[in-house]
Amino acid sequence: MRYALIVAAVLGVALGVAAVVLGGADDSPGLQLIGVVLVIGAVVFGIRNLRRGS
Repeated sequence: MRYALIVAAVLGVALGVAAVVLGGADDSPGLQLIGVVLVIGAVVFGIRNLRRGS
């Protein structure tokens, strides 16, 4: 189960980075903000799961 959570966090970061890049290409500040929030949330989620040891 732990590996599935790590994979979910990595996919969240990848999706957030893609949203930031696509938002920059389209001049969409809303999409860039969503991407940044998604990256930060995925990183926090991943760190909490690694520290908790679940």
